[in-house]
Amino acid sequence: MSDNREQSRRRRGGYRGSRRPSRRRKVCAFCLEKTKTIDYKDVGMLRRYLTDRSKIRSRRKTGTCAKHQRRLAIAVKRARHLALLPFTAEHIRRY
Repeated sequence: MSDNREQSRRRRGGYRGSRRPSRRRKVCAFCLEKTKTIDYKDVGMLRRYLTDRSKIRSRRKTGTCAKHQRRLAIAVKRARHLALLPFTAEHIRRY
């Protein structure tokens, strides 16, 4: 009986409830480039770390390390204060 059950599990594509497939861990882009500082004037680079509603993306989504995420947040806030980046998205500001 157990032999028959084993064959049916193989046909269905493996065991149910087994471990989740492992995903490759994201690596911090700033650590790879070995950047000392994150420049608040580099608006093109900072926009990659903002959502469409101009929120700062989380570490989980971008893959940045904690040290660079803190520095990135400070750079985004400085760029917003100097009006290089928007505080909110344009379509929200209209109304």
